[in-house]
Amino acid sequence: MSIKIIVATKNSGKIREIKSIFNFDNWEIVTMKEENLDPEIREDGKTFEENSLIKARCVREEYLKTKPQDYVNYEKVYIFADDSGLEVDALNKEPGVFSARYMGEDTSYHIKNKAIIDRLEGVEEKDRTARFVCALSSIDMEGNEIVVRETMEGYIGYEEAGENGFGYDPIFMLPEYGCTSSEISMDEKNKISHRGKAIRKMLSELTGKKEGL
Repeated sequence: MSIKIIVATKNSGKIREIKSIFNFDNWEIVTMKEENLDPEIREDGKTFEENSLIKARCVREEYLKTKPQDYVNYEKVYIFADDSGLEVDALNKEPGVFSARYMGEDTSYHIKNKAIIDRLEGVEEKDRTARFVCALSSIDMEGNEIVVRETMEGYIGYEEAGENGFGYDPIFMLPEYGCTSSEISMDEKNKISHRGKAIRKMLSELTGKKEGL
C-alpha cells in the first residue's frame, strides 16, 4: 500500500518545491485542489508554527468529513501544512507571519519587494540581514502531530534579480552564492532552503531515517 500526503496549500511554487524533494515510488503527493478540499482556514496564529497547525488541522477535518473511507486505502495518510515567510531584522522582523498578506494578498510580489527595498533605503548591507522561516506541520488520521522549523539565512538586496524563484526570492541574497535565491537552480535551492530543510527533517521524523534520504 502507498502513503498519501495531502499538501495544504494552493501555492504552485510551494508544490513544485515539495514534489521535487520526494523520491519515493510509493508516496503519492496531492494538493488540496486535487482532493477537492477547500475548508475555511483562518490563519490567526501569532507564530509560523501556530498557523501551520491551524491549516493542517482544518484540512484533516475536511478530509475526514468529506472522504471518511478514503484513508483506509493507504498505509498512511498525512496532511502537510507549512507556514513560511520572510523576517527582516532591520524592520523588526517584518513582514513575518504576515508575509503572504503584506500590503494585501492580491498585491503583486514585485510591489511588495520594492516596498521592502524602499524601507531599507540607506541601510548598510551588514544591517540588512534577513531569513526565510518555514514551520512545517504533519498530522495523520489518528491525530498525531509533528511540527518542525527551519530557516535560510541571508540579507536583502538592493534590487530584484532572477527568474527561478517566487515571492520574496528575487530580493533575498545568499552570501555563499553571491546572488539571490531566485538566481539558483531548484536543485541547489532545495539543498539550502528553509522549506527543503523542513521537508527533509519531517521525512526523517516520519520514516526514522536520517536527513538527506
